[in-house]
Amino acid sequence: MHVISAQEAKKRLDNQSILLIDIREPYEREICHIAQSEHFPMGDVEAIKLKVQHSEKESVLICKSGKRAEATANLIEKELNIDNVFILDGGIIAWIETIEPHLELY
Repeated sequence: MHVISAQEAKKRLDNQSILLIDIREPYEREICHIAQSEHFPMGDVEAIKLKVQHSEKESVLICKSGKRAEATANLIEKELNIDNVFILDGGIIAWIETIEPHLELY
């Protein structure tokens, strides 16, 4: 599992070289989200695995602080034996603090 900073994720997102997967719960996503991210709640790990497995891009998992993304990334890497999964260091909190401060922090 790899860790990526919000700044590096933003740069790669602008270049369309990564896939952002928001694994938070629907109520969390309603509060705030990264516009270019796709949403698959952590509980739907099979859908997350399929998305990662069939993407030609590196995948970045996003949660609130990074803990759920880390657990999910570890599971995906072990089950699928792949090495192109990142977690957003500090989660959406870090994204808000460094990239989009207008988003609601919760």
